[in-house]
Amino acid sequence: MRKSNLPFLALFLIAISPHAQADQPLRLIKTVFLPGYVGDFEHFAADIKGNRLFLIAEDHKTVEVLDIRTGRRIHTIAGFGQPHAIEYLAGPNSLVVTEGDEESGAVELVSASNNKILDKIMLPTNVDGGVFNPVNKYYYVESGGQGQDAKTHLLSIIDTQSFKRIGDITLPGTKSEAMAIDHSGRKLYVNLRDPDEIGVVDLLTGQLVTRWPIPEAKSQNALVLNEPNHRLFSATHTPPKLFVFDIDTGKVIASLPCAVNSDDMGYDPVRKRIYITGDGEASVFEQHDADHYVHIAEVPTGYRARTSIFVSELNRLYLGVASRGKREAGKLAVPEPGSKVEVRIYQAQP
Repeated sequence: MRKSNLPFLALFLIAISPHAQADQPLRLIKTVFLPGYVGDFEHFAADIKGNRLFLIAEDHKTVEVLDIRTGRRIHTIAGFGQPHAIEYLAGPNSLVVTEGDEESGAVELVSASNNKILDKIMLPTNVDGGVFNPVNKYYYVESGGQGQDAKTHLLSIIDTQSFKRIGDITLPGTKSEAMAIDHSGRKLYVNLRDPDEIGVVDLLTGQLVTRWPIPEAKSQNALVLNEPNHRLFSATHTPPKLFVFDIDTGKVIASLPCAVNSDDMGYDPVRKRIYITGDGEASVFEQHDADHYVHIAEVPTGYRARTSIFVSELNRLYLGVASRGKREAGKLAVPEPGSKVEVRIYQAQP
């Protein structure tokens, strides 16, 4: 009788699996389950000194406070409508949280000392992302265009010191996604969704000064500024691609396929890597120099694990893995029995 080779094959796979894992640019070191939570996540914010990680639990309408090193849930902050973006302000030890849907929009100030909502500013509907300018201490909040035929939408300016809305910047199209500000605090880069362009805003004048078309792609979501190399990274959904722009000329330097339905992107300045997180995978790219980029790995992650943050001080990538189930209009309608929600922590490898 011919003997089966299956036992030997199993031993061989066991022997090579640690080596294969070691070769990956990201190594999973911790999985933390969040019992009692159902739905999707939005964005993270980090407080390194305070050893905290804040996570927007979008469908749960809360902010989850985690231990940044262990992932353990410390506290849940409730009282939000439909939260989206979050920023931690170290000076006053506070959080700024945006919230919005088709009927309302707002930005809220939260004490990170006692986890209480302190103040709220009403904004136009469909508020989504935001970005903080550490130079002037302003927080810029994206709102949706008013009506299906809207030609413009607003970027509301919030003075975080007085917590007042002090003005607006008008942008083309009905929606924008993800922003970045240069170190001088003078230029803001934004994904303009409907025109499928990158917009450059002069923050001193409050005017949109430049628009760069994104060739043969649309629905850009994540954006990161690599200022030392004069480069801007933007990830699109259709098709799923990473675009590299020269910020001096507005020209596309490179474009490469990436994870589908990406929502967040991080840059690793030590290893010169770009991490783009999408549905089920994290795409990892290596920056050889300002003009040359190589795809080095697709790291399996989890279901709808699009929400992420790369914390360079800890060399870690944090991911939120959402609930499985039936979705309607992008929202979880019927959870899958037994589906677990979790936060995964990956360590960047040399």
